[in-house]
Amino acid sequence: MSVSYRIRQFRAAIRATVTPAEYAMVARILPPAEYHLFQQMPLYDQRHCLDVYYTLVAAGEQDPLLLRAALFHDCGKVSDDGRPLALGWYVIATILKRWPALYLFAARLAPPIAIYAEHAARGARMAAAAGCPPEIVETIRHYHDPHPTGRAARLQWADNQH
Repeated sequence: MSVSYRIRQFRAAIRATVTPAEYAMVARILPPAEYHLFQQMPLYDQRHCLDVYYTLVAAGEQDPLLLRAALFHDCGKVSDDGRPLALGWYVIATILKRWPALYLFAARLAPPIAIYAEHAARGARMAAAAGCPPEIVETIRHYHDPHPTGRAARLQWADNQH
């Protein structure tokens, strides 16, 4: 990812909004436990997840499990005590990802970097604990894999658009 892409992503996060109509839509689509995962995310992650959802819908995606997963696929970026990852840590983590060895070293030293680095696996555990279907859990677990397949590949594609 280029620096200009990351700058655009940061600006979008700062300006993020979710309308009451969008919250109502998400509440209609997601069962209560999944909606709670959506609500725990900071506003900028909620906006991002909605954008990923809309990208999938615009591409003709109709798989309800994939569309549900899209709406809270970044829930693993919330700490174990329910606190969202501060935006500054996102910036640091995305910069460090350019140097994998440094990124992994930082993840061992800084818990917020570790949360970011492990957010797909963390999100899958959170989804499983919330009673999500195994297909959603596996989609969230694998969407950051180097070569995902099935739903995870489609989620990765849409996620990479944002």
